[in-house]
Amino acid sequence: MSWIKDLNLDYEALNKEGTFSAGDTIIGTVTLTLTKETKVKCLMVKAKGDARIDWQECNQDGTYNGHRRYFKLKEFLIAENDTVLPQGVHGFKFRFTIPQGDMPSSFKGVHGRIVYMLEAKMSRTGRLPSRVQKELKFVSTSFLHGQVMCPQSGSVDKGQVQLSATVNKKVCSPGDTLSVVAKIRNSSSKKTRPKLSLQQKLVYRVGASTATTDQSLRKMVGETIAPNSEESVSCQLEIPANVAFTLHNCELFSIDYYLKVYLDISFAIGPAVVFPLVIIPASFATLQPGEALGPYPAGAPNYSDFPSPAFNWT
Repeated sequence: MSWIKDLNLDYEALNKEGTFSAGDTIIGTVTLTLTKETKVKCLMVKAKGDARIDWQECNQDGTYNGHRRYFKLKEFLIAENDTVLPQGVHGFKFRFTIPQGDMPSSFKGVHGRIVYMLEAKMSRTGRLPSRVQKELKFVSTSFLHGQVMCPQSGSVDKGQVQLSATVNKKVCSPGDTLSVVAKIRNSSSKKTRPKLSLQQKLVYRVGASTATTDQSLRKMVGETIAPNSEESVSCQLEIPANVAFTLHNCELFSIDYYLKVYLDISFAIGPAVVFPLVIIPASFATLQPGEALGPYPAGAPNYSDFPSPAFNWT
């Protein structure tokens, strides 16, 4: 019969998002409730960060896996000697400082994950240890360097069809809305439809082997543009609220995003403009001195050149 009624682990939040980053201090409490006087061998708490990857090729007899440990910290709240605790509630404070370093944000995917964890464990002689775990939401700050918060623009010609497009930002956060403006010159005899796609590219790596997934997170389709005509369209595209952050500082996998603006033409490959995006936490997405939006890059379409939206996007 176990005399442990409860073993709880709690920590203090540093911000409203409940996130931690390198160099932050974790302050918490391990609470132990006993129904009877108990001899404890030891009580310890640890914090650790790990990345793991595991996938199997469908057409090959091969399994790939990898592991990377970023840190492991341990503190004994009751040292390794039999200590008798009386019946009742016992609280033990602990404090960890996350090491400095370029560590990636928390992430969970199909073939891999990056997890930062707190764990408390109580051991008693002749019995299995009791454990409790709590996951930490870790956010990297490495993507803040060198990012320019300004609009992007591009254009492409393909035969008798020309596409020019502008998106209002490169750096964004989950839940943000992108403003996209496109100008289409269709000098062909075929109908065409403008489309948008927000893409996530995830690459897993073990040695020289890689596995890549490229999926669409959001799609929008405009109305048909007639042959031998010229139209301007605009739309608002929302970044999913639960999307993972851009990830470049993990050797096991990476996460990239891009916005594809393209034209759908029957029986032909239409022109496309691709804009890279960097998705960061909302708390970091503030303009730095000297990084005000604009002016537009050379050759970018001017918003004043476009009339009111010509289509309802679905």
